[in-house]
Parts: sequence; C-alpha cells; structure tokens
Amino acid sequence: MSPSPQLGPVPNPSPHPPRPNGTSRTISEASLQRVQNLPGYTTPVFKGKEEQRAKVQAEVAAKGFIARELVANEVNWFYSHLGIDDTYFQNESVSVISDHIIALFGAKVLAYTKHDPNKLVIDLEKIDEKGNGATFIHTSRPGLTSKEGPGATCESRIDALYLDNSTPAKCYRLETYRSTGSISATASQQLRCYFVTKCNFPSPPPPSTRTDGKTDIRTVSDRSFLEKATEHTLQVYQEIVWQVESRSGPVMEVFEVEGSRERRLVIGYKMGGTSRFFSALSNLYHYYQLYSARKYVEQFSNGVTIISLYLNPMPNSSAPPIENSIIQVMKEASLLYCLPDNPFFLDVSDANHAVQEATYAYCGWVFAQHFCNRLGPAYLQLKNTLDETNPAHAEVLNNIKRRFREETFTRESIAQVIHAHSELVRLLYVNFAMIHYPAATDASLMPTLSYQRLQTTQPLSDAELYDKIRRSVPSKQDLQVLESFLIFNKHVLKTNFYQPTKVALSFRLAPDFLPEIEYPKKPFGMFFVIGNEFRGFHIRFRDVARGGIRIVMSRNKENYSINQRMLFDENYGLAATQSLKNKDIPEGGAKGTILPSLGANPRRCFEKYVDAILDLLIPGQSPGIKERLVDLYDKPELLFFGPDEGTADMMDWAAMHARDRGADTWWKSFTTGKSAQRLGGVPHDTYGMTSLSIRQYVLGIYKQLGLREKDVTKVQTGGPDGDLGSNEILLSSDKTVAVIDGSGVISDPHGLNREELVRLAKLRVPVSNFDRSKLSKDGYLVKIEDQDVKLPSGEIVLDGTDFRNGAHFRFKADLFVPCGGRPEAVNISNVAGLVDAEGKPHYKYIVEGANLFFTQQARMSLEKRKVVLFKDSSANKGGVTSSSLEVLAGLALSTEEYLDLMIFKDGKPSDFYRSYVKDIQFKITENAAAEFQCIWREHARLQGAKSRTRISDELSSTLNDLQAELEASDLFNDLPSRKGVMQKAIPKTLVDQVGLDTLLDRLPESYQRALFSSWVASHFIYKYGVNGSNVDFFHFARDLAH
Repeated sequence: MSPSPQLGPVPNPSPHPPRPNGTSRTISEASLQRVQNLPGYTTPVFKGKEEQRAKVQAEVAAKGFIARELVANEVNWFYSHLGIDDTYFQNESVSVISDHIIALFGAKVLAYTKHDPNKLVIDLEKIDEKGNGATFIHTSRPGLTSKEGPGATCESRIDALYLDNSTPAKCYRLETYRSTGSISATASQQLRCYFVTKCNFPSPPPPSTRTDGKTDIRTVSDRSFLEKATEHTLQVYQEIVWQVESRSGPVMEVFEVEGSRERRLVIGYKMGGTSRFFSALSNLYHYYQLYSARKYVEQFSNGVTIISLYLNPMPNSSAPPIENSIIQVMKEASLLYCLPDNPFFLDVSDANHAVQEATYAYCGWVFAQHFCNRLGPAYLQLKNTLDETNPAHAEVLNNIKRRFREETFTRESIAQVIHAHSELVRLLYVNFAMIHYPAATDASLMPTLSYQRLQTTQPLSDAELYDKIRRSVPSKQDLQVLESFLIFNKHVLKTNFYQPTKVALSFRLAPDFLPEIEYPKKPFGMFFVIGNEFRGFHIRFRDVARGGIRIVMSRNKENYSINQRMLFDENYGLAATQSLKNKDIPEGGAKGTILPSLGANPRRCFEKYVDAILDLLIPGQSPGIKERLVDLYDKPELLFFGPDEGTADMMDWAAMHARDRGADTWWKSFTTGKSAQRLGGVPHDTYGMTSLSIRQYVLGIYKQLGLREKDVTKVQTGGPDGDLGSNEILLSSDKTVAVIDGSGVISDPHGLNREELVRLAKLRVPVSNFDRSKLSKDGYLVKIEDQDVKLPSGEIVLDGTDFRNGAHFRFKADLFVPCGGRPEAVNISNVAGLVDAEGKPHYKYIVEGANLFFTQQARMSLEKRKVVLFKDSSANKGGVTSSSLEVLAGLALSTEEYLDLMIFKDGKPSDFYRSYVKDIQFKITENAAAEFQCIWREHARLQGAKSRTRISDELSSTLNDLQAELEASDLFNDLPSRKGVMQKAIPKTLVDQVGLDTLLDRLPESYQRALFSSWVASHFIYKYGVNGSNVDFFHFARDLAH
C-alpha cells in the first residue's frame, strides 16, 4: 500500500530529480556513460575448495555409478574446466555437488547413445525446502531462447517462485552467469548457473551516513550484496534507488564497458511493479542476437528491485550492432515492463515480432475484443421490427445482443487471426507508428533503430493498406478483426506507447468509431488503458466532465470472462447515467472502469491506470523519462476523478501523485472524495450529501400525498455500514420493515427497532450485528453464511446468500429505497417478482437511491402499474453536486489558500470549510427540491400520460442540450450576464473569500462556460418546465445580470 500522503510545501514541478551535473540525458545519449572493464561484483574465493573436492571425489566413488578410474577425471572437469564460480561450491553441500556430478555424467552417457553431442542436456537443480533459495544449472546456447528442455522454463520458474511476489519482508537476490568452459570435450554448449538466495537485511539497519534525508543504499541492502558489490556498483545502484523512489515507472541506464563491446543495462523499479519481467528480458535481448555473460537481481528493504544485465553481441551476428541495438533494447524494455506476459512476443514459434510490434498486436487484440462490430445488420433489422418499450420484446433483444457478443468474436479466435496474419499486423503497426512515433528533436542524433526499421517497410496509405488486407484475407470474420486494428489506428489521438518510461499503456481515442446502433449517445472523449494485470476505460460525455473510477472485481474465471466482455458497456452505461445525473452542474457525465486480472492487486492496478492517463494529460518535459508525445488532439485536457466501488480510499494518492507529476494548478481538483483532514475533501457520507437529495424526493412524496412519515412502511437495500444506507436510517423516522445488505437480511413486519438501527448506522456496521432481542416474535435475521434456517413463518431458508440476493422481491411495503446493490438487480426478466398474484405491486413508492438498481424497462413496467417511481439520475444526484463544488474549490483557490482554508488544523476544519459545506448542503437541497417539483408538475399536467422515468430522462436531455447550446452561444460573452450568473452559481463563502473578479481570472474558460450554461439551463427549466418557450427564455435571460 502506498503511504498516506502528507502535505507540505509544493515540490519541484518536475517529478524527476535533476542529474548531478544539472542536465537531463536523452535515451540516445545513455550509452555515453563509460565504465572500466572490471566486474561489478567481486567473487569471493572459497578457501575450502580443495578439501571439499577430495570429499566430493570420495562420495562420488562410494556411490558406485561412475567407474572408479573415471571419477577423478569427472570431478576435476566439474571443478576446474566448466567455469562454475566459487559461489556455487561455497553454497552447496558435498552430497548435492556429488549428485550433480553423477547427473552430469548420466547426461553424457544418454547423449552418447543418441550419437549427437548437441543432444547433451544438463538439468541440475536444488530448491531449498525451507524457502532460503535455490540453485539451477542447465545447458544453454548463448543468444538463443530455448524452446525445449530445462532452459525453456527455468527463468519463468524463477520469476514465479522468487521474484514476482517480492515484498521487503520476503524477497530474493539472484546471480546468474554463463560458465566459461564447455560442458564436454565433444559438445560446445555452455552451462548457465543461477543462484537464488533469500535476502538477509540487517535488523536493525545500520545508521545512515547521509545528512540530506536521502536513502543510504548501505542501510537497505542485503548483507551478501554489500560483501560482493564493488564501490562503483554501489554508486550506480545508489543513483538508481533515488530515481526509483521519485517516480512510478522503471529507471533504465546503459553503461559502455571500455575496451570491449559489452554493454551493461541496469533497470530499477518498485518491487511488485511488474511480473515475469526477468524472463521476458532474455527473450528481448535474444531477439537482437545478444547474449548475457552475467545477470543480477538485487532487492532492497525499501521496496526497490534492480536488474543488471551484462550484454554482448553474438559472434557473426546478423543483427544491428550492439552500439545501436542496446538503445532499442532499452526502449523496448519499457514496453516489456508494461506487458511482460505478451503472447505475441513470447510465442517462440512466431518470433518475427519485435517487442514494439508484439505490444501493438496485444493492444489491437484487446481493442478488437471490445469493439469488433458484433451486432451487424441482422440485429438492426430486428431492433427496428420489435418494440423496445414492450418488456417481452426488450428481453428478446437483450438476450440476442448478449448471445451475439459472447459467440461472434472470442479472445481466442481474435488471437488466432493475429497469429495467422503476422505480416499484415506488422504493416498495421507501421501504419500506427508512422503517425505516433515522435520525430527526433535533435537532427544530429542518429535515427533510432525502431525508426530505421519503420523506414525499411514501405508504409502504405490507409486505402492501400485496407485494399491489401481485403485481398489477402478471404474470411469475413478475419477481415473484421484486422479492420478493427485499422479503426484503432485512425482513432488514436495520443498515446504513451513511445514514452521512454511508463507503467501501463494509455490511448486517448476519438470515439467516432462507436456504432450508433449500440451506443446512441456519442461520448466526447475516451481513454483506453492496458496494463499487464488489468485493462481499463475512461469515458466522458462533455469536455468538462466528472465521474467515479470503479474497480470491477471478479470472483472466478467465468465471472472474469463476463466482466471482460461487458466492461466497456458497463462503463458507457455508467457514464451515460452520470450525464443524466449531472444535469444541473458544470461537469458532464464521466466514468472510469478498471478490470484487474484474477489475483491482481487492485490498488496497484488503480495506481498504474492513473499514472498512464496522467502521461496523456501532462506534457512530458524530461528527456529520456517523460518526453513530448505526438498529440493530434492538441488541446489541454482536464479530467476529474471521483471515488466509486473499490477506490474510495485511493483518491488522496491520485491527487498527490498528480501534484508530484507536475499538475501544479489542478491537482487539488483532479480527484474528489479526498480525505477531509489531510487533503480538504468534502466526504459525502460524513455530511450525508447523497442522502440529502434522496431525502428531498421521499419528503416530496409525503408532502404531495399528505402522508405521515411514521406511518409509512419501508424496505431498504444497502445497510447501516454504507454511506447511503446509514444516512437513510439517520435521516428518516418511518416504520422500516426490512433492511438487506452485504451481510444478510433483517426483517420485522411490526417495524424494526429504530434505536437499534440508529446504533448500527452510527457505528457503521452491517445488519448482521443487529441485537436479535430487539426483534418481535415475527422478526428474523438471516446472515449470508446461514444454511437451513427456519423463519417464524415456518419457511426453511436453505442458503443465506441466495435468500439475501432475492430478498427485495419477497417483502411488501409502502416505500422501497434501494441504497445499495448490484446494477440491474431488477430487470425485465425478474420485475414480475415485484408484483403479487393479483397484479398488485409490492411497493407503492420507489425512490432509487442506488445507481442503475432498476433497468429502464423494469422502471417502465412498474410505472404502468401505477408505482410512483423516481429514478436514480434524479434522486441520488446530491453526491455529484457536492463533488462538483469540491472541484470548484480546488480550481478557485491557490495552493496556499487551499492548504490554509480547506485542510484541517489539529483535526478541526476552518470556519471557511464549515461555511462552504453548509453552502453545498443548501445547493443540494435546493436543486433536488426544484427537480422533484418540475417532474411532479409535468406528470400532473400530462395527467399521467407520460411516466416519471420518461419525464426525468427528457428533463435531463433537455437540460443537457440547452446547456450545450448555451456553451456554444455568445450569451456567455455578455459580461453583465456572466457576472450576474457567476455571483449566484458560485457559493457565497467562496465569492466572499476570493472575490468574483479573481475567481473569473483563475477558473479555466472552458469551466466558466460550463458553469454559466449549467446554471442558466437548470434554473430556466426548473422554473418554466421542459416546454418553456423562446419568449419565456427571453424574459429569463433579461434578468440574468441582476
């Protein structure tokens, strides 16, 4: 977990420390760092080697597998001619070494029987049962990735067993080298030796010798590393440790060895930042016909990992010279860091893709999984024939759509197309690279290898490329997959693909390619993020837009497959709903989703997602680290992120990370839902922001229908442990008959004990903690873990989880307020469960507090049965109003003012903060009450001919359309009107503190336009209704300046 951020003075805007001489180095100049031709480690001499050799010889002879006259020769060969260094002999016991010599002899005999010295395969290993390390020794041909035998899996096993899950509490260091001698007189192969040892960090660590507060490498190093590393290695690693601590992505340095062609590549990164990386690096340098003489992996107790590779060119190599290829290896290592487990690079049967092309293939593969146009004309014809407002028709359409998506293009079938047409994929990569590969800023620099490689392939125009694909691919389905690559190329506006260091790949896409049949409302912009252990999207419907970032977790493989298929559609649906909800605030709707792979760390996925998107928001200014990208969008972009499922505790980190990355002016508004005390956020749950708007709808119903709250029976999903659930309990005084939450179901037909519910809500604990003694004889509590429970009615509950999942269908009450639950919990397939045998609905009034709890068709079906229903986008918008005003404070206050006014001192908020929160609560109540009245009036005017759900949607659409028209109009340019609106739209506390003119200077113009138009649109429509005329607007606009 990342440490909690602490605010202090604003740091240097550049997140990367300057180099000692004050200059930044470009990646192309990296090889200018020269080192002496000396090993970076000293090999300890094993003093007891001769004594050990005698014991080994005696033990080998005693075991009797090797003829006595041959024993001395075999032992001598093993000790003196193989070139195994003393580390091995010092670490291993006599019995293990004698076993290894016998195994080596056996392998020679086996190879002899095959009459081919190259068939000599050696595979020696010793894994310590107590987890202290391992030794692996096997035959290895330099410069080649083994396709079979021990060499094919050894490094990936080391990754999985010892490196991927490293933590400072349990990590391993690795030394591996190629033996200098041949394995036998007849075979020319060499041995590759790997020594893995558990890190031993001194406890307590030795005192630091530094006075500048920086990490002293000697205080965080393993004991044996300190014994072996030379002073120069310590200096190099010290610099790299500092750089790793100061940035998210990997740190890469190349050193040229004097008097030789050897290059040493040193890579540092945060422990756990990638996986399967060590083995993937071997595939990378083998691709360029390089081999490693030595490799080291060092781990440090401050959570830093450093890999060091000693690389040499293969004799008689046909690849580009190492002097050029090492820079390419470095660039491609940064792509491998993001996607080390790429099937299009690791596929040894198809090794003609360089990492860049293979990474592009992987990104196209993921894109095609989401965006191959799966529905086609047959679906469109059916859609036009059926009536979507008819629940039965809607269900048929839904099922067909789902079936199309599941069966048309699977992950496997798309991968097969990519493997089958690797040459076309290469041409598609060139088409992508010709647009996004950054031009060299310095004409004197040699063109990089990837650029030279692009030049050797004749780039085709889009039309020529499409024509070639069409002629080369007979299958219509294959053609669609490859077309999706071309669509991807044409719609990427900017990407961090060629950024020297990154933690995940991000693409800003123009959303024009989305088919209208599936996505009727076109988003304004979308981001697509691909990491090794996750994929994610961000969709927004206006330039200035805000919405939560949701982590979609998967219970098992099957669930993950479903989530993968539905990820973009869920994201689109959530963002579209957010647009409807954001109708009366400046920000349009947006949403982000992150899908971690099974077993992945969700927090790490979130951090990579945010960092990759920041690559596209903050112009790079650090050569060799974050450089300028090709930007076809060519306008500054601002995104506002909020908390959602799984990310509530990550907003502080994201804001601080944006600040550290150099977002000086907007880090304060980059995220909402920040902690109040540390970062001046306005927590919705503490101040009941979302519940305040839900409450206005509930109170509105009571008032309009003349109901007394204490007589009203209510069922609620979302328990006292959640934000909405707890505040709904605390704000209400009705007769609650059931509460359903993640822990189970509590019910009492006579009304649950109000004091007990309030106790749980204040403690924020689920209903499983309800004191059963407070239940009547007809009340009960069923927990999800319960089985075979008998209810007071005599009914037997077989499974508590199944009972909980369907509990909202079994109860009857006046009012139903869902405050939690999965999207589409009530849909057209199961909505009949909310109606009894006589056709009477279980609930008279529904206020949808939880997002997307009902599908649109389910809402319409209930309203046809005269249920008074207010949908989510109207009822629960209090949270978005609060977040919007949190964004406004971040944009309006300077960093100094923000630290002074918004951040708690000694755990207490400032007077300004308290007053600002009251302003927010007032605005939420005002907006919710105004919208409720508007919907109720319109429904009465039409005498119920149009459902409230439809009126709510039309109200949102009309508001959004009017807002867009106003943003594009010149009404904003009328200064008196603008000032008059801003005076009313910006909370009084903020205007009094900063001054209106200063606010208008500070707020970005795009934001001001959005704020102006949202206030005018909402106040006009709430006053005059959706049918307000041009004359009405004329009168309304005339008074704006007052």
